[in-house]
Amino acid sequence: MQIKAGYTLTYTCVTPTPMLLCLNIHPSRRGDLLTPQELSFSQGVKAWDYTDSFGNTCTRVTAPAGKTTISTEFVVYDSGVPEYVPLDAVQHEVRDLPDDVLVFLLGSRYCETDKLGDIAWQMFGSVAPGWPRVQAILDFVHTHIRFDYQLADRTRSAYDGYLQQVGVCRDFAHLALTLCRCMNIPARYCTGYLGDIKVTPSPSPMDFSGWFEVYLGGHWYTADARHNTPRVGRILMAIGRDATDVPISTQFGPALLTEFVVVTEEVISLA
Repeated sequence: MQIKAGYTLTYTCVTPTPMLLCLNIHPSRRGDLLTPQELSFSQGVKAWDYTDSFGNTCTRVTAPAGKTTISTEFVVYDSGVPEYVPLDAVQHEVRDLPDDVLVFLLGSRYCETDKLGDIAWQMFGSVAPGWPRVQAILDFVHTHIRFDYQLADRTRSAYDGYLQQVGVCRDFAHLALTLCRCMNIPARYCTGYLGDIKVTPSPSPMDFSGWFEVYLGGHWYTADARHNTPRVGRILMAIGRDATDVPISTQFGPALLTEFVVVTEEVISLA
């Protein structure tokens, strides 16, 4: 199947403002592109890409004073098959984990393993390690947090989400991946596109999506506490320890996001 995806974002700046953008699809999906995925700017902006420490393709710009619109639209191939659920994937002993995976066991800005460690072991210590433990965490977070787009809070942490029991997709991901880390399962935050493909359309506005991946049996596997079911058409943009590492933009000065439109939809052939 083919998926059309993209966005239109407009920022209003008082003065020229340096920005870091995390708005490209992940290098692991570039081989699936059927049309180019390039960032376009409404004003004459010098932009250049770099690869961050997690392997994401990011962009550096200085947005001029006034309004600057950033946009892209592309078509990407997708298998159309629901995501694989690794029911038999084993959990590694910490001593056996690759060195570069260890960072995804540690606490981070939004993922307070120190505050949730005892809670995690009380709830999931008796669950079989590996995917059964991951699934138990997904089931808990899926029912524990109530999705409410109007109550999005960019300062809400995993522990806050646990206490407040409300949030958006990133809050589901932060709580679930933190609980996984507490149980010695490496987990990393993911952001990207997830359209309403082969599911009942959501009434909420289309947005970028947040989920996570767990490291089991020598591989990274997708886990999504908000939806808690295999989905079709997920397009990865970036990975990191938590949302701190993969914001759509980081501004080094005042900048107001005044337009935000995201598109992710299946291309329906008329043939």
